[in-house]
Amino acid sequence: MNSRYFRNNGAVGAILDEYEKSIDELIKITQGISHEELIYIVDSQTEDEDCKSIQTILTHIISSGYNYVIVIRKWLGESIAYKEKSVLNSLEEYQVALREMFEFNELLFKDYPNLQLSEHSPSKKIKVRWGQLYDIEQLFEHAIVHILRHRRQIEKFKVMLISNLDE
Repeated sequence: MNSRYFRNNGAVGAILDEYEKSIDELIKITQGISHEELIYIVDSQTEDEDCKSIQTILTHIISSGYNYVIVIRKWLGESIAYKEKSVLNSLEEYQVALREMFEFNELLFKDYPNLQLSEHSPSKKIKVRWGQLYDIEQLFEHAIVHILRHRRQIEKFKVMLISNLDE
């Protein structure tokens, strides 16, 4: 994204700008990661299969990014299957997949230009699989912070990789 470009469609524009910025930052911090570093099990102690390597984290980010929008589409009445995790073999493939995932998110607002972002009534909120209730704006905010938290995790993994791969 060009840093001088801002979408001009209010809250939706802000959400999409920040979402794209979080993906840009994630891609930037993954630049230069070798295939060996991508697949290396950095955290062998965790029970979370999505957080063992940079590869598992990126795989998780992409499937989650699709599935946040899919849960909204289901809530809107669409019959659509959740996105399965797809393990990719290179950093370049992950970068392309991150951009495609973002485009899928953007498409929601093209398909539903009058989508109500904010809802105060719990009965009009979306219940996600972990039990939380979100309106659309909150779910997108969660999706953005999800990327930021995993970006931070990858930054920490990169530091750990330097010492682990030097041994």
